[in-house]
Amino acid sequence: MPATDSQGSSPSSLSHFGRSILSLRHRDHHQVHSMEGISLELELESFQQHITNRLLELSSVDDIDFLSLSWVRKLLDSFICCHEEFRAILQTHRVQILRHPMDRMISDYFERSVKALDVCNAIRDGIEQIRQWQKLLEIVVYAVGPQRSIGHGQFRRAKKALIDLAIGMLDDKESAASIANRNRSFGRNNASKDHHQNQNNNGNHNISNLHQHHRSLAHFRSLSWSVSSTWSAAKQIQAIGYNMYPPKPNDIVATNGLAMTVYIMNSVLLFVMWALVAAIPCQDRGLQVQFNTPKNSLWAAPMFSLHDRITDESKKRDRKNTCGLLKEIHQIEKYARMMNEFADSVHFPLTEEKEREVRKRVQEISQVCNALKDGLDPLERQVREVFHRIVCSRTEGLETLGKPNHSE
Repeated sequence: MPATDSQGSSPSSLSHFGRSILSLRHRDHHQVHSMEGISLELELESFQQHITNRLLELSSVDDIDFLSLSWVRKLLDSFICCHEEFRAILQTHRVQILRHPMDRMISDYFERSVKALDVCNAIRDGIEQIRQWQKLLEIVVYAVGPQRSIGHGQFRRAKKALIDLAIGMLDDKESAASIANRNRSFGRNNASKDHHQNQNNNGNHNISNLHQHHRSLAHFRSLSWSVSSTWSAAKQIQAIGYNMYPPKPNDIVATNGLAMTVYIMNSVLLFVMWALVAAIPCQDRGLQVQFNTPKNSLWAAPMFSLHDRITDESKKRDRKNTCGLLKEIHQIEKYARMMNEFADSVHFPLTEEKEREVRKRVQEISQVCNALKDGLDPLERQVREVFHRIVCSRTEGLETLGKPNHSE
């Protein structure tokens, strides 16, 4: 994520842009700021400081909580607050927004925000996917939980759920369509039917049979999948960041600093969508993104720090092929794998030692289930709120610019 100053302003002109506006206006126009101009300058500096504080708070989280459900919710909460402050600035300064080059910059921001709507849809699909994994984990907890004696039948049922989970979490990178097709195994129409069939057979399931079952559904797509089977999260993130450069000094002066405010919001939008794609399962995930942000910008330092931490996490040996960097997904993979390996060594009747180990593994899985149960619904509501706030802001902006608001 190299810092780039090309096609934009120099680092010195971007640092503390409020003071730069003041000095440039004195030099170029030999004018003294009006009270209105000073008020705008303070307003924009406050906006930049608020974003900086939010990013610092997110970057200060320790490794235990980083990329957890609670952290992702804080990320979205920060975006919503910053977005609403940005929206208020646009409403307050509508007259300036209509002038060149602000009209072009705002239109460009709205085009990027439309692309973010697809990301929100894909993330909601990913949340639903995690819910299905949660249901399979709950089968394991129910089958061999502390309230039940552990017999061969109960253990076989838990083993079947773990195998289904392992297949469902395969990070198939061959094509986006194959990922969407794979999700069909969690479709509502087939879930109940498959469950009853599994209860009635002799329980002799294996990985190859389950793979065959998934392939037989290859021409279907999940009814809840809301983006095209050819849609790519990686390409969408690249499209949001395409041709995003810091404004030139003369544009900053001509817009009284509003150009820099739009650029900062563009950067925040790009980062938040990128972080969501990194954390949550979605089609054709990819973490390659270019941030053309001068590193000495006040708000950029914590953003770079967060980018580096997320990238480093993705490079860890046990995270390279994961379907999402969310902490709870890592726990699902870890505990399910441990339970699966343990299950292969189990013989009945269980010894007391083996039964204690089973209970321990199930307790770990139960804790993950509880975290998902508490965190997924609020997260989905936040993603939905982000979606609607972007839509409302874009509608207001296009009305101000006098442009038609075509449905996307």
